[in-house]
Amino acid sequence: MKSEKEKMLAGELYYSSDAELAREREYARDLLFEFNHSRPSDKEKRQEILSCLISAKGSFHIEAPFYCDYGYNIEVGENFYANFGCIILDVNKVKIGDNVLLAPNVQIYTATHPVDPVARLTGKEFAKPISIGNNVWIGGGTIICPGVKIGDNVTIGAGSVVTKDIPANVVAVGNPCKVLKKIEVSKNV
Repeated sequence: MKSEKEKMLAGELYYSSDAELAREREYARDLLFEFNHSRPSDKEKRQEILSCLISAKGSFHIEAPFYCDYGYNIEVGENFYANFGCIILDVNKVKIGDNVLLAPNVQIYTATHPVDPVARLTGKEFAKPISIGNNVWIGGGTIICPGVKIGDNVTIGAGSVVTKDIPANVVAVGNPCKVLKKIEVSKNV
């Protein structure tokens, strides 16, 4: 029989009130409190705290305040930057590529709930993974919904609500977010 955590990571209905999950969220929130209340000049301490939460394949920088559910489901590539007010509800995997920039108040949600109100009242929820490719810029106030995949070399306009996959090499904007134009990626700059 699967644990609630195994169900959560498999994208199945699970109880978020599970004791193990509640402990893991509390651990993450304690670390986030420490990070969000640390001095900006204490860069070493801040990186150490974040390294206890997320998996980074290289250099990264996240501005406070930053919020997430567990942290261990977040994987960022080389040269990742998240500006002030980033929220990542990492109830499932969030994989972010190299050279990704998040403007202020970007929200990434893997968590979702049943649409059927009777099922929703059971207290069960589920989550879908999110992936963001390499060389992506996500504008301020953007919301990325559960299960979305964003390709390489994409720019998402500020205030967008990304409800569906976005292909590589495009500028996409709006609510719901739609491709505005394709872009030619420069060979040399």
